[in-house]
Amino acid sequence: MATRHHARMAVVSLLYAYDLGNGSIAEHTDEILEEKKIRNKQKDFALALFDGVMKHLEICDKAIVTHLKEWDFERLGSIERATLRLASYEILYGELDSAVVINEAVEITKAFGSEQSPKFINGVLDAIARDKDVSGK
Repeated sequence: MATRHHARMAVVSLLYAYDLGNGSIAEHTDEILEEKKIRNKQKDFALALFDGVMKHLEICDKAIVTHLKEWDFERLGSIERATLRLASYEILYGELDSAVVINEAVEITKAFGSEQSPKFINGVLDAIARDKDVSGK
């Protein structure tokens, strides 16, 4: 049975494909989630996350860019960008505590990203969460 962690990993995969130029990925989400055995409540959860990120992509990207220190958004790896997009969406629009979202993103990055990625992801997301807490958004 798939967990929310599995659902998030599937969403990162979808966002990764989108980032690599597969703009029609949204048309195939059901098939991809089924292939990854993401079903029922977890499928609904994954679809809500993916749709939310895509709907708020510009705002999520702006939050990420604002908190990249001496780093160019375009130089980010596609996995890191996908993970940051998902987590920033959850921080900005979700119900979970930011620490839980950040921990999930770090764990996903450990599975998919480079050795340095988890620390980088943690730092950017922590800054986004702190900024949200200060601004009250």
